[in-house]
Amino acid sequence: MDLFSGTEPEEWRIVSDLYPSLRRFAAVAAPFDLEPDDLLQEALVAVLRKRRLTELDQPLAYLRRAILNVAAQHSRRMVRRRAALRRYAAPASATVSPGYPSDLAELYRLSPGERSALYLHEVEGYRFSEIASMLGCSEAAAKKAGSRARRRLAAELSAGRTT
Repeated sequence: MDLFSGTEPEEWRIVSDLYPSLRRFAAVAAPFDLEPDDLLQEALVAVLRKRRLTELDQPLAYLRRAILNVAAQHSRRMVRRRAALRRYAAPASATVSPGYPSDLAELYRLSPGERSALYLHEVEGYRFSEIASMLGCSEAAAKKAGSRARRRLAAELSAGRTT
């Protein structure tokens, strides 16, 4: 079955209109080892398997939530994979060398939800009530995620200056 064969022109317009915003959001929410375009595509496919975009009241918010869900699933998979590698003590030749240090390394230490709340508030300028709606959580949870992200990022950055 071709997933996109029954896609209406109106749905393609929705994707086209929302793509820049969703791509930026995916870049923020994506774990360091997952390309934002792959994350966005996987989320879009997951949504289209269940419903048409034209049926959604707020497709942007719904797709952002789907991006977060896919990012969280990927992170859980990677945690299980790392635990399995430790458990089976992979030989030194099979270990993966650490990635290059990045200016964004501190951001990747935040959870996808924390990064997303911080990005939506600080960069996109949304209020926490709007962020809560986009992320599918309460306003208090969105504020807490943003506050926690800001605090953890500040600690990471100040620790990096002292070393």
